[in-house]
Amino acid sequence: MTSATDGTRSLWSTPRVRWLSLIAAVVVVAGIGYGAYWYAYARFVEYTDDAYVNGNVVEITPRISGTVVAIDANNTQFVSSGAALVRLDQANAKVALQRAEAQLASTVRRVRNLFATTAELRADVQVRRTALIQAESDYARRARLARTGAVSGEDLQHALDAVHAAQAALAAAQQRLAANRAWVDNTTIATNPAVQAAAAAVHAAYLTYARTVLPAPVSGFVAKRNVQLGEHVSPGMPLMSVVPLNQVWVDANFKESQLADMRIGQPVRLVSDLYGSGVVFHGRIIGFGAGTGSAFSLLPPQNATGNWIKIVQRVPVRIALDPKELAAHPLQIGLSMDAYVDVRHDRSPRLPEVASNGPDATTDVFSSVEAQAARTIRQIIVANDPGAARRPGPHAEDASLDSGRSGKVSAAHDGQRLAADHRAGNTSTRLLGADHWLY
Repeated sequence: MTSATDGTRSLWSTPRVRWLSLIAAVVVVAGIGYGAYWYAYARFVEYTDDAYVNGNVVEITPRISGTVVAIDANNTQFVSSGAALVRLDQANAKVALQRAEAQLASTVRRVRNLFATTAELRADVQVRRTALIQAESDYARRARLARTGAVSGEDLQHALDAVHAAQAALAAAQQRLAANRAWVDNTTIATNPAVQAAAAAVHAAYLTYARTVLPAPVSGFVAKRNVQLGEHVSPGMPLMSVVPLNQVWVDANFKESQLADMRIGQPVRLVSDLYGSGVVFHGRIIGFGAGTGSAFSLLPPQNATGNWIKIVQRVPVRIALDPKELAAHPLQIGLSMDAYVDVRHDRSPRLPEVASNGPDATTDVFSSVEAQAARTIRQIIVANDPGAARRPGPHAEDASLDSGRSGKVSAAHDGQRLAADHRAGNTSTRLLGADHWLY
């Protein structure tokens, strides 16, 4: 018994045995710890390092053809919403706008003349009707006298001819009045079709002129500038892009075997290669791709060709980021991320049909153009029809709308202003300087 005890003591007294025992104990404890960690947390987390920052890349494209005369922004620069980015030559657009304004002014005056002619023709009808009444009265009096022989038959015939002539004159005057009223009935000068057609031409010319300046629809950083001075651009040609980095998200590409328990709204922890593990972003799943990445690639796989090798597919999962964390630690498009999705306690449908509650993105930098165009048309009409300023009409609403927007329009960066030129001999509007811009 003593020898056995002494053998055991001598066995434990060797350093090799003690170290092996210690390592075994550490492995057992680590295994138990990891098992507890996996059971309590890790089995509910899906991880991928195939995740990248994505965002909107707003392309700046012209809507008219023209020659580039100025470029006001370059790559890496930050621009505010509404700031001018590219300017096109305005000469042709300015001439077209002035021609349309002059045509509107002429049309307003011509329609004013139609209204005045209507009043004149109405008075002429009344004169002709009075003349007919007088001729009929003269004929009736001569007819009574003719029965007594006091008036000759010739005089009676002349009186009858006068009645017929008065009737024909009245009918002709009524036809002229009806023909003139066909142009003005149920309208005012502002609502007359001819004036509206000329106003639409001014509106179109004004939009063309305003589009010689290309503004930034959103605030962001300029990227992918392709335009050069003197280049002739056409509608739809990409000139540069604006990237709003305050609106980025993460596209995490998870394996198809990881998607079974993922649901919209689940929390996600994200770590970027840029900031390291010291900065953790928190987000939520907001949607799943409608197919795998390979299915929507430029050259999708043809698995029916016979040369087929099964490859685990990945599906993009969109993750929204916390705006406050994003503001504190900005991210750029394309940066790598590690994504950890907590898939616990969610039994909602895997692909719910969630409809949009409204537009995903909007901009109001172009709204001032419509208001300013309406104001310009109103100014031309008032300048050529002074009574329009005192008559309520269909443009009253436009005027109130313009007054409500005037603060924003006047505050627009580099805004071009139009003002009525009431000088003698000039009834159109005058453009105030080539250095003032409107978008």
